[in-house]
Amino acid sequence: FCVYLDATYLPLRRETFEREAVYIAIGIKPNGHKEVIDYCIAPSENIEVWTDMLQNMKSRGLKQVELFLSDGVVGMKTALARTYPKAHFQRCLVHVMRNICAKVRVDDREKIMNEFKQVHQQTNKEEA
Repeated sequence: FCVYLDATYLPLRRETFEREAVYIAIGIKPNGHKEVIDYCIAPSENIEVWTDMLQNMKSRGLKQVELFLSDGVVGMKTALARTYPKAHFQRCLVHVMRNICAKVRVDDREKIMNEFKQVHQQTNKEEA
C-alpha cells in the first residue's frame, strides 16, 4: 500500500477571498485503485499540518504503509520517519521533473527531460 501526499492552493471564500492550502492523502492499492484517505485545509503548507495529518491517519487505523510519495517539502521525511518509521519515501517524479526544468536552460530542457525519462524507465540501477 502506498500513499501520495500533496497540497495545492485554491481560492476559498470565507470572511475574505484568499488562496489556502488544500492537503490531500491518496492511498494507492496494489491493484491501482485510488482512494482519498484524508484531507484538510490550512492557510499555508507547513510540516506541522502534515505531521498532524499523518498522526490522524495512523490513529484512524492506517497502521502500515510501504511507500510515501510526496514533493520535497522541508521536514516531510522527518515527519514520516516519526509516524511510519518502516515506510519508504520517494519524491514525486512530476515534482522532480519540474525542479530539473527550473534549473536548466530552456534550450536544453527537452534533451535533459528525455534522458531523465530514459533513466527512470530502466528496471535496475545498472541499466540506468
